[in-house]
Amino acid sequence: MQLIKIEIYKIFTRPRTYISYAVVAAIALIIQLAMYTNGKSFVEFALKGVNEQFDIKGHIVNGYLVAFIIMQSLMVHIPLLVTLVSGDAISGEAANGTLRLLLTKPISRTAFVIAKFLSSFIYTISLILWFAVVALFLSLLIFGPGDLINLKSDAIVILLKDDIFWRYTAAFFYAILAMTTISGISILLSAFASNSIGPIVTTMGLLVFFTILSNLDIPIFNQLKPFLFTSHMLAWKGFFDDPVPYASIATSALVLVTYIIFSLLLTIFYFNKKDILS
Repeated sequence: MQLIKIEIYKIFTRPRTYISYAVVAAIALIIQLAMYTNGKSFVEFALKGVNEQFDIKGHIVNGYLVAFIIMQSLMVHIPLLVTLVSGDAISGEAANGTLRLLLTKPISRTAFVIAKFLSSFIYTISLILWFAVVALFLSLLIFGPGDLINLKSDAIVILLKDDIFWRYTAAFFYAILAMTTISGISILLSAFASNSIGPIVTTMGLLVFFTILSNLDIPIFNQLKPFLFTSHMLAWKGFFDDPVPYASIATSALVLVTYIIFSLLLTIFYFNKKDILS
């Protein structure tokens, strides 16, 4: 526990940590400002084809809708923000010359790696909670609650306001799982490097590469998609379907948990054999 406290202290005393919080808040505020000034015209444009068939009335531009727009905009980019911290977990110690000193203490290398994972996990939770505050609660404060219209490519899902908050709660919990997957992969790469730039850039590159593969509709890649973590990162959107595809979400969550466990075990295995004197 003392080691975890030290690692958390390290994370939250680095200026780069707060870049993520600032970016999340800035983008959320920009979207909220845009929806506050032009939200009505934006919704009318989005529902142009629907309004020709149905007469939709009510408080459409509300906090739940704005929060959903912010989530769709930011959930693709938050992994990059998580990487800024987790990619520095082990490689940062090597770059600063403190890795050898730390391992001379009466702690095992396994405990060292687990402390890094848990401290990064706590940081990830704090970032998602901050995201929930600025995206959901601030939007509800500005725009108020209301029914949520979810425009899908092949359907329109209308959720009543009393049936929405639990969906956001579940979506944020899933987001923590998804971001922990990115954190685990980044820490794994960090164990192989002696500076922070390599793991951060490599994690970002893998994220972009696998995202492209996940979105390509080519038969040769379709067999790979179920095994790519990027294919399951956005499964939180299923909580805003009616009915909710619980089986599909559970499958995606299982894939992400597998990635997290594999990343942790492989990091422990490699780090226990790592030559820190070279």
